[in-house]
Amino acid sequence: MKKPFLNEDFLLQTNTAQQLYHEFAKSMPIIDYHCHLPPDQIAADKRFENVTQLWLYGDHYKWRAMRTNGIDERFCTGDASDWEKFQKWAETVPYTLRNPLYHWTHLELQRYFGITEVLNAKSARRIYDECNEKIQSPDFSVRNLLRRMNVETVCTTDDPVDSLEHHRKIADDGFDINVLPAFRPDKAMAVEDVPAFVRYITRLEEAANTSISTFRNFMAALRQRHDYFAQMGGQLSDHGLEQIYAGSFTEAEVQAIFDKARSGQALKGAEVLTFKSAMLVYLAEMDWEKGWTQQFHLGALRNNNTRMLQQLGPDTGWDSIGDFEQGRSLSQFLNRLDTGNKLAKTILYNLNPADNEVIATMIGNFNDGSVAGKIQFGSGWWFLDQKDGMERQINALSNMGLLSRFVGMLTDSRSFLSYPRHEYFRRILCNLFGNDVENGELPDDIEWIGQVVQDICYNNAKAYFGFSSVSESVAQV
Repeated sequence: MKKPFLNEDFLLQTNTAQQLYHEFAKSMPIIDYHCHLPPDQIAADKRFENVTQLWLYGDHYKWRAMRTNGIDERFCTGDASDWEKFQKWAETVPYTLRNPLYHWTHLELQRYFGITEVLNAKSARRIYDECNEKIQSPDFSVRNLLRRMNVETVCTTDDPVDSLEHHRKIADDGFDINVLPAFRPDKAMAVEDVPAFVRYITRLEEAANTSISTFRNFMAALRQRHDYFAQMGGQLSDHGLEQIYAGSFTEAEVQAIFDKARSGQALKGAEVLTFKSAMLVYLAEMDWEKGWTQQFHLGALRNNNTRMLQQLGPDTGWDSIGDFEQGRSLSQFLNRLDTGNKLAKTILYNLNPADNEVIATMIGNFNDGSVAGKIQFGSGWWFLDQKDGMERQINALSNMGLLSRFVGMLTDSRSFLSYPRHEYFRRILCNLFGNDVENGELPDDIEWIGQVVQDICYNNAKAYFGFSSVSESVAQV
């Protein structure tokens, strides 16, 4: 007799996998050390009017699927009513078979709303109404949604010029979940767009309450903001890059390039590379000085559709996997920092599965024994945070590193309903271990393997980041 869809043993193919998940992985807290949740909504403990606003707004994964299914843009990002948008998503769901969206959609309906019915055109109205009725309860405020999923720490993604006022309010409220900022200085490096870069300098001057006329002024202002993030509990930085920039540079060269851009002059390609290379090193040294963890998300080819970029802006579903060379520049960058003994804890996220083994072997070059898993091969992200992508990342790390020291999963999401992705990861992890045990490839030592599973799900991240409470950090400001 077939078990129902998404039953308690979903993705768990063996008795050992089921035991590992239910007895060891399932109840572990969540440390979501990289996401794009809006801190203002957490600060306000936002309540959504309906499930469309909670579930579909800002979700470019769903928008891409709807567009591919022939759904007009007005039902994705346009002026259609919230019911119409939900209805069109429901019509699309049956066509997402074998796409992770099919699993995520139904996991989210189950975990948050207790709905086990499959979403399609026929069930759309019933499910929409049931979800909307439940959303009226205080249990569906964003803080309670986080509590429901056993989230312990959330690290948002924040620009150096952000005031972090919402993080302060969250801490002052005594919220029992740590919500910490993470320093994302991508715009401070984006010198290829000179007008935008000049505008950013103005914003940085305002945030740091200083005048910026030289490169040293610029770096001093960024350092001031870096210090402020640390005072507010921040312990991580993050960069979204096509590839690591590792060109040679001198301070005089970087100063001259900055002066040229500051005056509004366009830069040559070599000058852009030199500036970005210097910025990466200087920012990485700041992270090392504070004992932070630096994160690098590598390999996205962004904003491919110029027409839709102009119409809707970035982060609306027009990005893809890129095929950039990663190994040599990454090696040069890490080696430069390591040679000066200024290499911080580092997580490398790879978007092109063809580079999995490159990243998995690269981390071993700079794990120096000072910290367990100091250099990490980050979990499958974006297009790879699905079953095949996670398994390939886990297998590459297992073959060439120590999976047992892996800091595990994160959501990388803008949605408060995305936390079942941690469950998805944990089930996949337990299934891999369970299969190995029952195939005789690992010993039948459920206590030790269960401990390793719990480490990957939670304990490793807890030890690696060493988060303190945000209230303690804010009290120091």
